[in-house]
Amino acid sequence: MNFIADLHMHTSASTHAYSTLQEMVNAAAQRNLAAVAITDHGITMPGAPGKWYFHNLKVVPHHLNGVLVLRGQETNIVDYEGHIDEEEDCVEDLDWLVASVHSVCMPQGEKPTPEKMTHLWEQVCKNPRVNVIGHCGAPEYAFDYEKVIPQFGAAGKLVELNESSFRSRLSYIPNCRRIMELCKKYSVPVVVDSDAHFSTLVGDFPHANQLLEDLSFPEELVVNSSPKRLKVYLEKYTKVFHTSKE
Repeated sequence: MNFIADLHMHTSASTHAYSTLQEMVNAAAQRNLAAVAITDHGITMPGAPGKWYFHNLKVVPHHLNGVLVLRGQETNIVDYEGHIDEEEDCVEDLDWLVASVHSVCMPQGEKPTPEKMTHLWEQVCKNPRVNVIGHCGAPEYAFDYEKVIPQFGAAGKLVELNESSFRSRLSYIPNCRRIMELCKKYSVPVVVDSDAHFSTLVGDFPHANQLLEDLSFPEELVVNSSPKRLKVYLEKYTKVFHTSKE
């Protein structure tokens, strides 16, 4: 399958990543990608940039080196009610939100259960700011996939197939497969992302692509498999084309 965008990546502003924003965009251009989303971690992640970083993303052109650049954030889900750490006064500065669970940002000492996690994701579905359900295959944060996956689709949330899970989160893989099977079953759109923390990984999805091929996953459900599909989603669920006049 061909991919024309990578919509989850981290720059050196997230202090456990190692390439600048410019280097990430240049890498995307070299791979002939049409679009990227810069999605550094929300402020509750240790080592994340502060809110002024997100405020000032407006200085980054939406069009850079021939690539559409979405100003985004990997926002952290911070409790079992699905609240996120995007600062309210940053809302107008960001085009794109990937919502993810990271254990370090969740309540400590409170054991997750499938019931709690199902409720969490149902609450996230109600948040119109969220575009992408980030790497949700963690076995310790399993939820009722059969119940919630159709809700993601109905709410316009893209379910992420995250290449990094195949490199560094191997325990996620069986759940990733099950989630993709259900996205296929219920015709829920997905997005394939690198979650790159270094420029050479931008737009590189071999393991994710192989899983989709193994499942005979419909290309029309992969939003970043064609410029037209991505444009339709962005026009419906974001304001990027209203603000990308640079």
